[in-house]
Amino acid sequence: MYYPFLLYSRKVNHRPVFPRLEGDPFIADLSPNSPLLQGMDVRDQERFQRVLDEKMGSEYRWGVSPYLERRDTLLGDCPQMMADRRFIHLGLDVIVGLGTPLHAPLDATVAESGYESGEGNYGGYVLLKHESPYFETFFSFYGHLCKDRLPAVGKALPAGAAFAEIGDFHENGNWFYHTHIQVITQKGLDQGYVSKGYCAEADLAQMNDLCPSSIPLFKR
Repeated sequence: MYYPFLLYSRKVNHRPVFPRLEGDPFIADLSPNSPLLQGMDVRDQERFQRVLDEKMGSEYRWGVSPYLERRDTLLGDCPQMMADRRFIHLGLDVIVGLGTPLHAPLDATVAESGYESGEGNYGGYVLLKHESPYFETFFSFYGHLCKDRLPAVGKALPAGAAFAEIGDFHENGNWFYHTHIQVITQKGLDQGYVSKGYCAEADLAQMNDLCPSSIPLFKR
């Protein structure tokens, strides 16, 4: 059985990445014409965090920003994205507070754990490997984490175990407080998608085989 259909199996222990989220999410539109980005220096993420906090107010305790969203404006100052016109988001961004712990959605082994420096990059990140007799092996990736709270490579994690925390601006690639959750198949891993959180429009047709939607993996 392959992703995401394994999540329908009662033999698979599927747990929330953030187990204590309350209420409906704030939907953060980061597309080119988003009102959130109007008049904004997109690299001033501390100011953007204040805008998000104001918009979410007391009504929303968490938020999301979509898979396959176009982000030309948000990424316009990131040369690593501009070079290949990679503006289409391959993960689900989950907006939670600084220091919020992440939990393994399935039984996992830490395949990679490290720090990607540079403006607009991942900062602290973790790649989990999910393998089982009940499904084909695949990976889940988490970026923008605290670099001092990363697990050791090779560590076994039961579903539901805490393994990392949301990082601050100086260690998360200078982004608002969130994590980028991306599902990566073995084929996607072989093609370098651990280091690619965005794709070009020309690559969309093959994304279901490389980086399918992480929305089914994320669970309330």
